[in-house]
Amino acid sequence: MTPRGAASFNRPLAGFLAPDDPEKLLPLFAAKCRQYMVLGAVDFACALRACRGSGRRWPLVPEIHAKAIICGLSGYRIIGNLLIDLYAKKGFVRRARRVFEELSVRDNVSWVAVLSGYAQNGLGEEAVRLYREMHRSGVVPTPYVLSSILSACTKTELFQLGRLIHVQVYKQGFFSETFVGNALISLYLRCRSFRLADRVFCDMLYCDSVTFNTLISGHAQCGHGDRALGIFDEMQLSGLSPDSVTIASLLAACSAVGDLRKGKQLHSYLLKAGMSLDYIMEGSLLDLYVKSGDIEEALQIFDSGDRTNVVLWNLMLVAYGQIDDLAKSFDIFYRMLAAGVRPNKFTYPCMLRTCTHTGEIGLGEQIHSLTIKNGFQSDMYVSGVLIDMYSKYGWLDKAQRILDMIEEKDVVSWTSMIAGYVQHEFCKEALETFKEMQACGIWPDNIGLASAISACAGIKAVHQGSQIHARVYVSGYSADVSIWNGLVYLYARCGISKEAFSSFEAIEHKEGITWNGLISGFAQSGLYEEALKVFMKMDQAGAKYNVFTFVSSISASANLADIKQGKQIHARVIKTGYTSETEISNALISLYGKCGSIEDAKMDFFEMTKRNEVSWNTIITCCSQHGRGLEALDLFDQMKQQGLKPSDVTFVGVLTACSHVGLVEEGLCYFKSMSNEHGIHPRPDHYACVVDILGRAGQLDRAKRFVEEMPIPADSMVWRTLLSACKVHKNLEIGEFAAKHLLELEPHDSASYVLLSNAYAVTGKWASRDQIRKIMKDRGVRKEPGRSWIEVKNVVHAFFVGDRLHPLADQIYNFLSHLNDRLYKIGYKQENYHLFHEKEKEGKDPTAFVHSEKLAVAFGLMSLPSCMPLRVIKNLRVCNDCHTWMKFTSGVMGREIVLRDVYRFHHFNNGSCSCGDYW
Repeated sequence: MTPRGAASFNRPLAGFLAPDDPEKLLPLFAAKCRQYMVLGAVDFACALRACRGSGRRWPLVPEIHAKAIICGLSGYRIIGNLLIDLYAKKGFVRRARRVFEELSVRDNVSWVAVLSGYAQNGLGEEAVRLYREMHRSGVVPTPYVLSSILSACTKTELFQLGRLIHVQVYKQGFFSETFVGNALISLYLRCRSFRLADRVFCDMLYCDSVTFNTLISGHAQCGHGDRALGIFDEMQLSGLSPDSVTIASLLAACSAVGDLRKGKQLHSYLLKAGMSLDYIMEGSLLDLYVKSGDIEEALQIFDSGDRTNVVLWNLMLVAYGQIDDLAKSFDIFYRMLAAGVRPNKFTYPCMLRTCTHTGEIGLGEQIHSLTIKNGFQSDMYVSGVLIDMYSKYGWLDKAQRILDMIEEKDVVSWTSMIAGYVQHEFCKEALETFKEMQACGIWPDNIGLASAISACAGIKAVHQGSQIHARVYVSGYSADVSIWNGLVYLYARCGISKEAFSSFEAIEHKEGITWNGLISGFAQSGLYEEALKVFMKMDQAGAKYNVFTFVSSISASANLADIKQGKQIHARVIKTGYTSETEISNALISLYGKCGSIEDAKMDFFEMTKRNEVSWNTIITCCSQHGRGLEALDLFDQMKQQGLKPSDVTFVGVLTACSHVGLVEEGLCYFKSMSNEHGIHPRPDHYACVVDILGRAGQLDRAKRFVEEMPIPADSMVWRTLLSACKVHKNLEIGEFAAKHLLELEPHDSASYVLLSNAYAVTGKWASRDQIRKIMKDRGVRKEPGRSWIEVKNVVHAFFVGDRLHPLADQIYNFLSHLNDRLYKIGYKQENYHLFHEKEKEGKDPTAFVHSEKLAVAFGLMSLPSCMPLRVIKNLRVCNDCHTWMKFTSGVMGREIVLRDVYRFHHFNNGSCSCGDYW
C-alpha cells in the first residue's frame, strides 16, 4: 500500500468533525502520530473534541495535551480552550488554570471556560478573583462569563457582588439572555430576596424549564408553597411540561402548605406521564403523604418503593412519630434492620424524637446505645437530638456530657442545651452556656437568642438581657417575633415598664403570647396594676384570651386583694368557656383566699372537675390562713385518699393549720411523717412552722430546744418566729437569746429590732427598749410604719397610726369616739399596757395612738352599705387590743369584718373571730 501523505490524513480528520464520529476520528489521529506526520492545531482540536462526553476516552486527554506541548501548540487558543473545559469538568481545576495561564492570547471563550470551571467545582472565591482580573484586563464579559460569575457568587454567598454584576448585566444589555436571567434568579433565591427574584422572572423575555424549576424549587425550599404552586400554573400556561425535578419541588411545596389535594393531582400527573419513580420522586411523594397525615397512602408508596432506600424507611419512622405510635415506629425500625438497610444519621433522630414526644426516655437511652455502637455518637445532628431529649426531661448532666464530647459543636447543639437549662429554670447555667458558645465563635440563631433572653428574664438579669437585645440587631433577627416576645417579658418581669411597652409596640401583629408576656411579666415584678391595665387593653383590642392570660390577670388581682376586679375576670372566664381549666380554677381559689372570701374559694374548689396537687395545696393553705385548721387537715386526708402525693408545699399548709388551731402534738406528728412516710426533707420554713406551733402554745423552752437540735442551721425566719412568740408570752430570756442570733443574721432588718423593742415594752423594760431604739438609729435602720388599707367605691384608702391626713379625718375620729362609747358600755376595755411609756403619752392627743386598722374600719363603717363586709389589709400583725376591739365592733354594728394581717386572716362576725382567739 502506498504511504499516505499529510493531505490524506488531514482530509479525514476535517471530514469527521461534522458527523462527530470519535470512534473513527481518534484512530486516525493516533495513526498520524505514529507516522510522525506534521500535526496542526486543528488536528489536536478535533481529537480533544472527540474526547468530550465519554469517561472511557478521558485518559486520552492528558496524552493529547502532552503531544501538543511537544509540538509547541499548547499555547494555541483553539487547543487551550478545549483543554481548560475538559480539565475543569473533570475537577482538575489547577491544570485548567495552568493551561489558561500558558495561553498566548485569551478570548472570551478562555475566560468563560476557566470561570465556569471554578464555579462548577465550588471554588467561587477563586472565580470571583479571576473575574476581577478579567475586568482589570479590559476584557468585555460575555453573557456566558456573567452567568458563570453569578453562579460563583451564589455558591460563595457573595450576594453584594452579585447585585453589582446584575447592574453590569443591564449596562451590557444581556438581561434578555435566558441563562443570565436564570443565574440571577438563583442568586436572589439563595439570598432570600424573593421580590427581586420574581422581578427578574417578570422581566425575562423568554423562560425555559430551568427558569421555572429554579423558581419553584427555591420557593418550595423556603416554605413558600403557595407561590411555588402559582409559578407551576404559569409554567403550564407557557406550554412547558414539568420534568421530574419540577414535580419533586412541587410535591415539597404541597407538603409545606399542607395541600394534599394538589399533591394527589401531581401524583396522578406523573403516573399518567409515565415518569419513572426514582428515589427522589419516591421520597417526595412519601414526604407529602407523611406530612399530610395520610399514613395509609404513605404505607402503600413505601411498600411499592425501593426497600434499599434508607430515606423511605426514615420517612416512615417520621410518619409514625407524628402520631406518637412508638410501637409502629419500632416495628419499622426492626424491619429496616432485618432488610439489611443500614441506618444513617437521620434514622436515629427520628426514633429519638418519638421517644421524646411519648416520654419513653428509657427506650431513648437504648437508641442512644445503638448510636454509640454504630459510630454515630460524635455526629452533630444525632448529638443535638440526644441533647434535646435528655434536657427536656431534666437529665441535664447527661445532656451536658454529650455536648462536651462533640468536637465541632454547631449552633443546634448549643441551642438545645441552652433551651434545656431554661426549661428547667437553670437560668444561670443557660447564660453561662450561651457565653461559652459565643466564645467558641458560634453565632446564636433566633432560637438561641430567644432562649438566652428567657434565661435573663428568669433571674432578672436585665443588664445582660439588654446586651443580648443589642446583639439581636447585629445578628439580623430584629424582625423575629419570638425574640420580641421574649424581650417584652424580660423588661416587664424586671419592672422596666417603658422598655417593656417599647418592645411591645415594636411587634406589628400582636398575638396572645405577646399580651401574656406583658401581663405575666408585670404581675411577677409586682406591677399588678399595670398588669390589669394591659388586660383591659387586651380586651379593647379584641385579642383572644387563653389560660395564661387569665391565670396571670387573676394572680395580679389576688396580690392586690382586688376582689372586685378578680370577680370581673372570673365572669370573663365563664363567658369564654375556660371554667374547666384546672390552672385557672387554682388561681381563682388563691384569689378568693387572698381576698378573704374563703367560702368562694371552697366553692370553686369543690366545683372543679379535675384537681391536681396545686389545687389541694392552695385550698389547704387558704383554710389554714383563715383559721379553719380542722378543715385544712380534713382536706389533707382527702387528698391522700385521692392518691395524690403531698409535697413540701402541702406540709407548710398542714403545719400552719396545726399552729393556728393549737394542735401541738398533731403538728409534730405531721412534721415527722414528712421524712418517715413521704420521703420529704424539711426545709427551713417547715422548721419555722414547728417553732410557731410550739411558740403559740407557750411552750417556749421546748421551741428553743427544737431550734438548737435542728439538723440544719436555723435561718432568720426560724429565729424571728421564736422571738415573736416570746414577745406574745413575755419571755425575755428566750427572746433575747433569739434576738441575738437574729440580729447576727440580719443586722439591718427593722422587724427584728421592733420585735425585741416591743418585747421590752410589754414587760415594762423601758430602758432596754430605749437602748434598742438608739441602736436602730445609730445603724440607720428605719422601722416600717404600721399601715392599713380599705377599698371604698373603687378607691383604696390608706391609714397610718394616728393619721390626720385623710380628707374626712375629723368625721372618722368623731365616729370612732361615738363607737368606742358604745363598746365601753357592753364591756370593751382597752388594754392597760402599750408600747409607749406613760411619760411619752403625757401632753399628747390620745388620737395620735389610734392604730391604723381601727381608722380603716371606722371609715368603712361610715362609707360602705350595711350589706357589704369590710375588708381591711394590714402590713403588720394585729395587736391584742385591736383584735378585741374588732370583735366588739362586729357585734355592736352587726357587720362582718375581714382583716388580713401579715400572718393570716381574721373573720370577725357577731362578736367573735374565726381564729378562736388563738393567734
